[in-house]
Amino acid sequence: MFRLTPAVRNLILVNVALFFLQGMFPLLTVYGSLHPIGSALLYPWQFVTYMFLHDGLGHLFSNMITLLFFGASLEDEWGGKKFITFWLICGLGAGFIYEGVRYYELREMNESRLAFHEQPSGVGFADFFREHLPQAGDSYAPVARQMQKTPDDQRLIDSATQTIDSIYMEVMDSPNSGMLGASGAVFGILFALAYLFPNQKMFIFPIPIPISIWLYVFLFSAYSLWKGVHPTPGDNVAHFAHLGGMLIGFIVLKVWERRGI
Repeated sequence: MFRLTPAVRNLILVNVALFFLQGMFPLLTVYGSLHPIGSALLYPWQFVTYMFLHDGLGHLFSNMITLLFFGASLEDEWGGKKFITFWLICGLGAGFIYEGVRYYELREMNESRLAFHEQPSGVGFADFFREHLPQAGDSYAPVARQMQKTPDDQRLIDSATQTIDSIYMEVMDSPNSGMLGASGAVFGILFALAYLFPNQKMFIFPIPIPISIWLYVFLFSAYSLWKGVHPTPGDNVAHFAHLGGMLIGFIVLKVWERRGI
């Protein structure tokens, strides 16, 4: 049974209010989401604002219901000020870790893009998609095959080069390229709950029996790591932000323990 404690209530109210403002002012989503390092749309405030914005009602609901069900125990243990501080630190840390991972991925994508400029080929075109855009499936295959058949077709080479360039620029500077959501902070909260109260039980659909929260956090961490390393078509979840929130949560807890906070 959940309880609506003051800090949890205020976080939910802020997130819900900003979600409705996103609907009225679309630029709030563009300039509040966390864009990649090197993007013309990246601003310092996004490391804070991204964690209060959401991409749809389902995204908002899943984060807020998790906060609602699990935040009260930590707020009871710590008090509202410490709870909010932990939330913000986990969110900030998740954003920095996600940006670091994204920077590495985009640097590799750019290197592949420039390599294709130097030596365009059907194999290079296919490799670019397989390595950097697995969610595209095999949509690249007809162009790759045609490039193998007619390797000197300059119009085809130019078209393929433009396609790769536009994909890179879309990822870097598109208004939709930013990451948003409270998930990093939420999973920092979940990790803290598992750390402090490891035997607390919870129901996870479709498992018909309650499981310990430490087991859930372990299984979810393993799943997020797998999905982050092996992305699947249509998956736009920031798995490394989830992992980042839990990692930062662990570090903060150990620091607080050592300092007796």
